[in-house]
Amino acid sequence: MDLAGFNMLFPGDVYFGLPRLEKGLRAARSSTEPVIPPILLRSIGWIESVITQATRAIPYGAIGPALISFDCGHGIMQVTSGMTTPLGENGYPSPQQLLVATNFAYNIARGAVILADKWNAAPENRPIAGIDTNGDPDLVENWYFAVWSYNGFTGPGANRSNHPLDPIYGGWPRVPYSCGAYNDGFGHNRGNYPYQELVWGCAAHPPVINGSPLWSPFELAYPDLNDPRFRGPLDLANFVYPYVNMDIPTPYYAHKDPTEKPQSKLRSKILGEPQLGLSRTEVQVLVDKSRTVAPQDVIISNLGTGILSWMAIPSAPWLQVSSMAGVAVGPDLDCSVGAPCDRAAKLTLTVNPSLLSKGTQTATVRVVSPASNETQTIRVTIASILKIGAPGVTKG
Repeated sequence: MDLAGFNMLFPGDVYFGLPRLEKGLRAARSSTEPVIPPILLRSIGWIESVITQATRAIPYGAIGPALISFDCGHGIMQVTSGMTTPLGENGYPSPQQLLVATNFAYNIARGAVILADKWNAAPENRPIAGIDTNGDPDLVENWYFAVWSYNGFTGPGANRSNHPLDPIYGGWPRVPYSCGAYNDGFGHNRGNYPYQELVWGCAAHPPVINGSPLWSPFELAYPDLNDPRFRGPLDLANFVYPYVNMDIPTPYYAHKDPTEKPQSKLRSKILGEPQLGLSRTEVQVLVDKSRTVAPQDVIISNLGTGILSWMAIPSAPWLQVSSMAGVAVGPDLDCSVGAPCDRAAKLTLTVNPSLLSKGTQTATVRVVSPASNETQTIRVTIASILKIGAPGVTKG
C-alpha cells in the first residue's frame, strides 16, 4: 500500500499507474506529482475487505477463489469500476480484470487509481476540501470528499448515505469509529457512521493483530459540524450536483502522512518475476462413437517468482476449459501449513460433442499471463475412436 501511495508499483501504466493530482481553487487548478497518503489506503483496505484478497473461507497463506461482493467488488480494495462488464474477447475477462481479481498488488494499485480519480473529480463533479490550503493533497484531511466518494458520493435517501449531516447519524460530535478491539471505548457499528468517518476512525484506531496494531495510530481531524465554516457548506440544501456550494476549508490540526517513501527494491520483492510454464503444448482429446469424452489436463506453473496470473482462451466454441483464469505462485511465497496451496494450477480441456462435426478437428487454447507479458498456445486435436469388429466365419 505504501508503494501504491507513492506510485511505485506501476508508474506510467494507463490502468494501474496513478494520474497526476490536481490542486488549487476552482479558478486556478494546477497539477502535481501523484502521491496518496498511504494511511488512507490502509484504512480503506481494512474497511472494504479486512485487507483480504481471497474469499473469507480461504485461510491466510492459502490459494482459493477471489473475494467478490454482491455488487461485484473484487478483492482488498473492493474494486467495482470496470469489473461488471466483460471487457475481453468472447466474454472472457480483460487482462486488467484478471489482474484486479487475482493479484493483490494490482488490486491495491487499481484502488489507489480510483481514489486518485475521485480526488481529481473536483471541482467539476465534486467539492474541494482545503480552500484555505490551496487544496493541497499532501494534507490528509483534504481527501475528505475523495474518500467519501470512494464508497459513493451519496446523501439522504440513498441505499447507503455518506452525508455527515444525514439525520440517521444523529448529532455532532460522535464517538469516533474504531477498527480496534470491541472494548476500546469507541464505536464499532458501521451503520452509525458515514464512510469517510469509518476511514478516519480506522486510521486513528487500527486493527489489532496478534496483540499489536497493524499500523501506528494516525489521528485525523474531522470537519467540525458545529462550526459554520463547515456546517454551512455541508448543509443538506447544498447537496446538489455539481456541489459548487460545498467547498470547505481544511479542518484544524491537519496532518501530512509521515510514511517514508519505500525503497525501490521492495517493488521487486512484492511483484517477483513470474514466468509462465505449461506441462505440454500438444493435447489430443479422444471422443468415442457414443460421444464419450476423455478430458485432458495441462499443468500451469510459475517458473519464476511472485504471483503468475493467467487466463485460458479457447479458439473454438466446442472446446471448453475448466477455469478461465487463475494463479500459479512461485517458491518465494510462503504457504501456511495445512492450508490449500497448490502452487501450480490444473487446466482441464474437454469438448462439447454436440458441437463437433465429423472427422478430426483442431483448435487452440491461448494461455495468457498479463503481468509477465507472455502467451503460450496449446494445440488441441480431437480424435474419434471407432470400435470395429473383425469379420470372419464361425460355427453356430
